[in-house]
Amino acid sequence: MSAVLKIAPCFAPMQPEDIDAVLAIEQDAYPFPWTRNNFADSLAAGYSAWCCRVNGVLAGYAVMMLVVDEAHLLNVTVAPDWQRRGYGMLIVHHLFGTARSHGAGRMFLEVRPSNAPGQGLYTRLGFAAIGRRRGYYPTGDGREDAVVMAADL
Repeated sequence: MSAVLKIAPCFAPMQPEDIDAVLAIEQDAYPFPWTRNNFADSLAAGYSAWCCRVNGVLAGYAVMMLVVDEAHLLNVTVAPDWQRRGYGMLIVHHLFGTARSHGAGRMFLEVRPSNAPGQGLYTRLGFAAIGRRRGYYPTGDGREDAVVMAADL
């Protein structure tokens, strides 16, 4: 846990009325953000989607798909103003607990090779690279591979 973390967050299931605030962070955080439909479809599909609030302010969120005994982390984002304070780690720890409570024994995710801070966080949390997906992410001039990572829960 980061020594910078000062205020404990509150986790609540993401609701349709949260999508506007989530989308604002998503668009601020990424050059190729998820769309409103990506979030709405995730909620409609029953994915495990969470908002992380600090003193009522949305600091981050996550979307995870739970299937049989596996979890797939689809999106975890900390608002740029809240980054580097330990909230990303807390969000993933919350997802670990949620996944375990649903019987998952392993969690998977994809991360851009160019996202060194993300890869560092996931490695500290026990994820290891297990493969690559070629041309997975869009870029300004083509596609970027994804590093596939997994962690035993």
